[in-house]
Amino acid sequence: MKVIIAENYEDGARKAADVIEKIVRANPECTLGLATGSSPVGMYKELARRCSEEGLDFSRVHSVNLDEYVGLEGTHDQSYRYFMDSNLFDHINIDKKNTYVAKGTGDVAANLKEFNEILDKTDIDIQVLGVGPDGHLGFNEPGETLYDGAHEEVLDDSTIEANKRFFASKEDVPTHAVTMGMGNIMRAKRLLMIISGNKQEAATKLLIEDRIDPKCPCTFMRMHRDATVVIEKKLADEIGYKG
Repeated sequence: MKVIIAENYEDGARKAADVIEKIVRANPECTLGLATGSSPVGMYKELARRCSEEGLDFSRVHSVNLDEYVGLEGTHDQSYRYFMDSNLFDHINIDKKNTYVAKGTGDVAANLKEFNEILDKTDIDIQVLGVGPDGHLGFNEPGETLYDGAHEEVLDDSTIEANKRFFASKEDVPTHAVTMGMGNIMRAKRLLMIISGNKQEAATKLLIEDRIDPKCPCTFMRMHRDATVVIEKKLADEIGYKG
């Protein structure tokens, strides 16, 4: 697993964007696995800038997202479809027909069937990841069992607590989500995790240690043959990582 130390959030965003740009330029018809949350926002902004100012072409790129809240329409300002549109898709020349975010409303079983069918026929060239304070990937929460395919997940209280800042109150945060399984994530050709902020100290420390902990799903990244983690120098210093 390769670890890139960034001077700050903006530098991390540029370094992560470099990884994505290299893949898009090498294969203009690639499939990007995308993530939401505050960590990749800077990278998406930088990719949008490179699209408009430097000719980075997304016109033939496809994408599939990690997860979506159960109960939120795609037009809801906290849905992950809305997030992707407002933070990336509306600012690059991608065809939205080539982007996929699982449905959050309607029949959950039918939505999961569609999600799994999409994943079964999709080769993801690189999967972008963040990490939760409890070490979850996507919405694969810590526990005795981790799932291979897309499934519905009951969100841990720590996840709800971490996400309440985006809603009017904690009670407004959805309690369930549909998410790629660990198998879906691990089958991507490459993994790119972006870690920012200080709430992920414990999970990041476990990630860079030489062990796999099923109660900290992000540590499974260590099993992937082509995984990159971008962390800020301040966080690296706090957890004692020297590189």
